Amino acid sequence: MEPSPERSPPTTTATAAGGGHEPSNSSSLFPLFPLSAPTEVSQCLPNPSFSFDASSLNIPPTASSRKPGVRAWAGSETKLVKDYYVDAKGDQDNLAFGSIYRMDIARYKPQNALETRGLNRRFYNYGHASSQMDLDSDLDGLDNKVKVGGRYFSAKHAVLERNKGFKHLKVLKSDMIAILPEDFIPVETSSLPVKSTTVQQELEESWEDEILRRTKEFNKMTRECPHDEKIWLAFAQFQDKVASSQPQKAARLQTTERKISILEKAVELNPDNEELLLCLLKSYGERDSSESLFGKWEKILMEHPDSCKLWKQYLLLCQGEFSRFKVSDTRKSYSYAVQALSAACTKLCRQDCENADLKAHPSLVQVELGLVDIFVNLCRFEWQTGHRELATGLFQAQIEFSLFSPPLSLSSSSKQRLFEHFWNSGGARIGEDGALGWSTWLAKDEESRQNMVMQENPQEPEGGGWSGWFNPSVANAETNDVSNQSIEELAADGIDPEDPDTEDTPAQDDVESLLKKLGIDVETEYSSEVKDAKTWNRWSTMELSRENEQWMPLRENSGAGPNHSNDASSGEVNDQLSRVILFEDVTEFLFSLSSEEARFSLICQFIDFYGGKISRWTSSNSSSWLDRIMSLEMISNDISEDLIAISDLANKTQNSSHCSLESLLGSMHDLSQRPGLVKFLKNAILLSLDIFPRNHILEEAVLVTTQMYTAQENTLSTPANASRALAKNLLKKDRQDLLLCGIYGRIEARHGNIDQARKIFDMALLSTEGATQDLVRKVPILYFWYAEMEISISTSRNNSDSAHRAIYILSCLGSNIKYSSFGGPISRPLVLRARQGFKEQIRSLRSAFASGCLREESVALICCASLFESMTSGYSSGLEVIEEACPFSESHTLEFEELWMYYIKLLQKNLNQLSLSRVWPSILKGVQTYPYNPKSYASMLTLSCLYSVPNNLRLTLDKCSQRDPSIVALLFALSFEWSKAGSYNRIHSLFERALADDKLQKSVLLWRCYLAYEAEIACNTSAARRVFFRAIHACPWSKRLWLDGFQKLSSVLTMKELSDLQEVMHGKELFIRTDIYEILLQDEDDI
Repeated sequence: MEPSPERSPPTTTATAAGGGHEPSNSSSLFPLFPLSAPTEVSQCLPNPSFSFDASSLNIPPTASSRKPGVRAWAGSETKLVKDYYVDAKGDQDNLAFGSIYRMDIARYKPQNALETRGLNRRFYNYGHASSQMDLDSDLDGLDNKVKVGGRYFSAKHAVLERNKGFKHLKVLKSDMIAILPEDFIPVETSSLPVKSTTVQQELEESWEDEILRRTKEFNKMTRECPHDEKIWLAFAQFQDKVASSQPQKAARLQTTERKISILEKAVELNPDNEELLLCLLKSYGERDSSESLFGKWEKILMEHPDSCKLWKQYLLLCQGEFSRFKVSDTRKSYSYAVQALSAACTKLCRQDCENADLKAHPSLVQVELGLVDIFVNLCRFEWQTGHRELATGLFQAQIEFSLFSPPLSLSSSSKQRLFEHFWNSGGARIGEDGALGWSTWLAKDEESRQNMVMQENPQEPEGGGWSGWFNPSVANAETNDVSNQSIEELAADGIDPEDPDTEDTPAQDDVESLLKKLGIDVETEYSSEVKDAKTWNRWSTMELSRENEQWMPLRENSGAGPNHSNDASSGEVNDQLSRVILFEDVTEFLFSLSSEEARFSLICQFIDFYGGKISRWTSSNSSSWLDRIMSLEMISNDISEDLIAISDLANKTQNSSHCSLESLLGSMHDLSQRPGLVKFLKNAILLSLDIFPRNHILEEAVLVTTQMYTAQENTLSTPANASRALAKNLLKKDRQDLLLCGIYGRIEARHGNIDQARKIFDMALLSTEGATQDLVRKVPILYFWYAEMEISISTSRNNSDSAHRAIYILSCLGSNIKYSSFGGPISRPLVLRARQGFKEQIRSLRSAFASGCLREESVALICCASLFESMTSGYSSGLEVIEEACPFSESHTLEFEELWMYYIKLLQKNLNQLSLSRVWPSILKGVQTYPYNPKSYASMLTLSCLYSVPNNLRLTLDKCSQRDPSIVALLFALSFEWSKAGSYNRIHSLFERALADDKLQKSVLLWRCYLAYEAEIACNTSAARRVFFRAIHACPWSKRLWLDGFQKLSSVLTMKELSDLQEVMHGKELFIRTDIYEILLQDEDDI
């Protein structure tokens, strides 16, 4: 118990218990207050430590709140009737100062357990105090008034406390300092009565009074500021608080109606505000049925067809509504979203067609970025439902259509007809061997067609036109007819006559109701040939293996057609035909992109989708990154690296070893399980470099992918030689690509070729003299990479020469002199001139800091200045350079986030020299600014594991999760708790609190973690079974989640439940590649 601030004790005088009169300078605080008594009669109270509940008292605002005539301290020479007295009023100063006065601490003498055995055993019940709280076991020592009314913790007072009409004590913080502009608070007697009246009013406020007061305040604010969305949202949130305190369902429904009326009025005044619309639609979901809710959604989307945010929430609702979910229906909703947003982009282009700088229009860029995000979400949806060939085909079609389109002025329909010829021609698409891009292929095809015409009719003029391209051959027509007929037959065979989605039962937590929601009738008899749970386990394993192998679309002429094999079964033919992606499958999702930002976002998300290692292309606060995090089925590589480091650190401090999350869920991008995927990525990135020349992010990605491909293929060439050969080939095409030289040099240094790396960097910096302005602007990035390489060499090899080289490199950048190769010691004037030069260059960037438009080369310049100061003046000076350069809380762009990540890296590097108070605030600020960045939580947990206690870290993580719920925060909290013994309740609480959030409830990764923990760590089969049914009800589109139930719960679920689950998967149109009869036939062959 902490002492309160010093103040004068109350001056109330009381009569001594023994009859003498003695002034008392101490006032009692608790209803029960022990006195000092002679040693021989001293007794130990049952609970010497009290928890004072101020809200249970009704203190009048009088000058002296003491009860007159309270008996005061008794002297040691006085024999008392009883050893304590009751203070019925308490001390109001406790509320003002937040703690008790240090002279008012209860004085008692603790007794030895052996000595108390001869006394009344009622006073020795420390271990069972909680079970006797309401028994009032010491009533014989209380006054008659307290005997009748009960103690403050008795059941009677607890019921009174829960009564909302009871007026609670409240002490409000005085805002006088915030109102007055002066640096002092004037003491004026005229202001005291007003302040006292205000405090009295607040102290005597009941829950009903607070509702009336807050409602009046909100009504007044909404009338004065009708276009402030924060006021309307706060008003609606207050209705949720009111509803949470109402036990009656009818009262809660009435409050919900009031909330909807408030939001409808807000939307009427602010019809284009997306936050208010989303809040209103969410409120509709609390009241209306599913059909009515979707009708309201469709109506609002018709009024706002260009809102990417509304479309994303609508599509997520379509995916997560189990009773209505089917893959084909959700796919159709995605097509509506793509077509609506594509039309909005076309409309913006037509409105601004006269603007010369059309591609930089901010509204057009935002809509196109949102359109790309929705398209990538569609590909994720198809991938997770098992239609992996379609996801790959969609990516190929969209990249070819929007990035490699021919430079012709065509209408949308003409462009699609031209693309249909390319798609059906059999030409190589992006990622495949020999792919040229749609535009290049079209030029070559036109050239070959003209040559063919000239050879056949040398004297006749050209007929012209494209009509000859759209006459398919008879064989192709027959193939298409057979394909369509086979697909229709396959779809007809897969339709379940019983629709499990027609049930609309109320939500309950028991397993039987969940089974009914999932369309499983537990009362019907089981009739199937599968009699062993191991069969279903083998089926799920084979299904996963085929999913990893079959992700590339097949061609109609690649042996998948009906003429492939005369003795092939119809089932095999249908399976092959389902992997052929026709133009009709992708035509509804094609759109054009005009902004460079949207085109680059598409190719970067494509690389990340297939597991390629690529540098951060967007901020962690952007919608693209949030969609990526929320759609994860397995832990991504960038998060996995930090989680492994935290797990190792936690296990090291706890001296224990437990299985990690990665071992339970698997790696997201285990490319070794997907043959040909690395080569596919390499070909695609190489081709995209024609569209994005001199883009160092893509160049680094293709060199890293080449190393991965060489290591996977086990060729004679080493990964270093393969990447070196590719880098040289790229440099032959463009010798002025300075950043490619820097990437090449870093790769050489990574493989230990230090001298070769230095030669490459020196050559690149020496060639900047006659470079263009665009290349010169990127030079600070090259200097930064070179200096970082030398510092890493100096740290790993303890080489002072590398440190001097780094200082020289940075000095050349700071002093703005022509670079020359390092030749010896550095002069002191060069260092001083470089320091002054860095200050001037950073000062010139102040306008960019203010506007939030920080370029990548500006970030490199600031990092170089920080690195220079760290090496010449100490680490503290290097940190101050970044702290003074820009505040991190004012912008959420990628450049500011990269600068913050470098700042955190410097802090972690110098933890031994910095105090905790110096580092901790900066890390907390970074977590608040970038709550979805894994580096934020990694740095916080690293520091806490070394310098803090676990409970403080748990409180911090809970606050962060409550402020910004995210799967990233949950994963790091789990990694911290995973290795600790006895943390089952804590981990269970983390999962349930996360699932209480509407957004996180749709996270497949969260459900998979929960299921894996209950099934394999806690070994609670009943809980794992319950979690599984909840999971597939919340995320019915995730095929991997369904298969987890077959793999982890095959020994728990009955044969009928497993069979019914597969039938429901068929009914939801999840793509199943393995028939259960294949496993049964294998068993018969083995027998």
